Amino acid sequence: MIRLESICVDFGGLRAIDHASFEVEAGRITGLIGPNGAGKTTAFNVIAGAVRPSAGRVLFDGKDITGLKPYQRAQRGLARTFQIPHEFTRLTVLENLMAAASAPEGENVFNVVFRRGSFDAEERAIYDRARETVRFLELEHVIDVPAGNLSGGQKKLVELGRALMRDPKIILLDEIGAGINRTLLGKLADKIKLLNTEQGLTFCLIEHDLDYVSRLCDHVLVMAQGQLLTEGTVDQVRNDERVIEAYFGGGKYEAQA
Repeated sequence: MIRLESICVDFGGLRAIDHASFEVEAGRITGLIGPNGAGKTTAFNVIAGAVRPSAGRVLFDGKDITGLKPYQRAQRGLARTFQIPHEFTRLTVLENLMAAASAPEGENVFNVVFRRGSFDAEERAIYDRARETVRFLELEHVIDVPAGNLSGGQKKLVELGRALMRDPKIILLDEIGAGINRTLLGKLADKIKLLNTEQGLTFCLIEHDLDYVSRLCDHVLVMAQGQLLTEGTVDQVRNDERVIEAYFGGGKYEAQA
């Protein structure tokens, strides 16, 4: 579903990603792991369109999206969450989800003024969809609470809910488990697996907890020093000497193209 081809990203004199190439297959939950500074979040930003690569290209469903803006990628079915949640603090949980939905009728002032029937129908559909998503995420008890008052774990669930409101094909999860207690972390894992198995939704997630990655991921990509180091199952990469060296031995390894 996603393919990076020889991507380079430079920030001034620093090369954050150095000719990295990898694929995220449709229908899978893929993990993207690596030591701090490996280039994982930068790779997510390249996929989502927040960072333009200095070389290489990004393909989504076989089509080159390198030049598209983030909102254009979102329209094609690419969604993401952030390590630090970006909720609308004063809006309620329900309002946060409704604000994230695609609303072509409501985005046209003519429809709002002269086609009230179609506009109202769309608003009702978005409202119903948001309530259904709140139920799925088990957030009914805070549905009318301002999102800024939620716990860190609840905010992460709202982030996931807002991504789901776009009807995405793939969701990029940037450290979705960071700062969440173990109970809520397990619930979040169950929701992700359910969305993958029952709806066929593709996920790619950055995560440092390898036990959590093992619980969720079908396939793991390992980055180090801006390059793809290796890939495989969690057990395969855990036992790879290059991965052990990159995490614990100072980062010296032979990069794999």
